Amino acid sequence: MTSVPAPHPALDPARLATPQGWRVEIIETTLSTNALVAERARAGEEAGLVVVTEHQTAGRGRLDRVWETPARAALTFSVLLRPDAPSHDWPWLPLLAGYAVQAALADRLPDIALKWPNDIMVEERKIAGILVERIDTPQGPAAVVGVGINVSQTLEELPVALATSVELETGEPVDRTGLLGQVLGSLHGLQGLLLDPEALRTAYADVCSTIGRVVDVHLPADEVRRGEALDVDARGALVVSSADATFTVGAGDVIHVRPQQ
Repeated sequence: MTSVPAPHPALDPARLATPQGWRVEIIETTLSTNALVAERARAGEEAGLVVVTEHQTAGRGRLDRVWETPARAALTFSVLLRPDAPSHDWPWLPLLAGYAVQAALADRLPDIALKWPNDIMVEERKIAGILVERIDTPQGPAAVVGVGINVSQTLEELPVALATSVELETGEPVDRTGLLGQVLGSLHGLQGLLLDPEALRTAYADVCSTIGRVVDVHLPADEVRRGEALDVDARGALVVSSADATFTVGAGDVIHVRPQQ
């Protein structure tokens, strides 16, 4: 007789450490927390709204990839921010979000790093992803920061082969409520780095495993360019040196090329 896995415990709002001024709403299921928060932003919601769902059924990642998770096995949430930073520094926001999530997980996972721009990886296995969307509202532009972290998934529950979860990497049960509080605290505490792009660039580059790697950059119109990732520039773009030129990548899919054996 096949045993049925025990259900994952629900998030406990009574134990959740919420950053000062932020408001956390936990809902059982939704298509997309980013869509919900964007709707609230357009209706005039102030910064600091956090919507967390126990089961997201139509989440999206970067490049419109689907983010699927079993109920109560992940952390899927979106945060509404209204940054004071100049508009030319807003491209740093997705990288800042990735850096904040990486920092929150680093004490549990010493080998965790960022793959440009904001995939959170353990070696070459993805453990979390970020989707940041700029929203026009009557009060001015806002940013919706969507975060998805694989927490309790087994190998069979992960959407792709090159993915992992916090429990798979640590070998220990993880309290999702405590972890959510950690991640929100990191996002809240580090958002001021958006006002100091050079400090953010230095901190980000220090934990970005893409720098120094040979990468394939997939550009629009099915163009692929290979080169060595050298650095991140003052606008957060990836600087890549190829055989014939050095170029920057502001948007696109970057694949780490495995070293030849």
